[in-house]
Amino acid sequence: MRPLISYLRVSTAKQKKSGLGIDAQRATMSAFANANGFEIVGEFVEFETGKGSDALDRRPQLAAALAKAKRLGCAVGVAKLDRLSRDVHFVSGLMVHRVPFIVAELGADADPFMLHLFAALAEKERALISSRTKAALVEASKRVAVVGQKKRPDFKKLGNPNLEAARETANAVRVKSADEFAASVLPAIAEIQSTGATTLRAIAHALNRRGFKTPRGSEWAAMSVKNVLARAA
Repeated sequence: MRPLISYLRVSTAKQKKSGLGIDAQRATMSAFANANGFEIVGEFVEFETGKGSDALDRRPQLAAALAKAKRLGCAVGVAKLDRLSRDVHFVSGLMVHRVPFIVAELGADADPFMLHLFAALAEKERALISSRTKAALVEASKRVAVVGQKKRPDFKKLGNPNLEAARETANAVRVKSADEFAASVLPAIAEIQSTGATTLRAIAHALNRRGFKTPRGSEWAAMSVKNVLARAA
């Protein structure tokens, strides 16, 4: 049995209070260790955000996990890559410590190059979602402000133009974002299909193992794969 340090993290005060997520991560790490010949010899639990250039300084439990892993000459394991960070620079900085990381959802054989790649994809996806959301809110606010300067009409007869303008803008941005997201994930789906995974469920499982998230940040399911393929078609 190879030793393994387990690192668990949640990033909101609500999750810290309820314990939401920690038990699921612990179960994932335990199942992964049993299936791959590891023995968890230490567990470190963090309740802190993963954002910011000083993220490691604000995560003493991760620093402690790295130190213990270095003493034992073993790896640090996490359930998902985002439990370390979605920031590719942060993930790169961790490699300087010369402690190997194992991500359960990516498998025991995922090397540092793969971790960098998936971190870069996650960072790009997060940035795209954030920029689209901000653009939609700004555009909707502009339209509401313009309408608000005009004489207030009879809403009972005409409806509320402020809300209608906001809805139209939000819907247009949502459709455009969905189209762009479908186009961005299609190459990954094609590569997965080339490996022999042809069913929607198998493709969804492969996307989840590789760290991809849906536009809402959730796990992939057969229906979400079907929707992407239908939109692309």
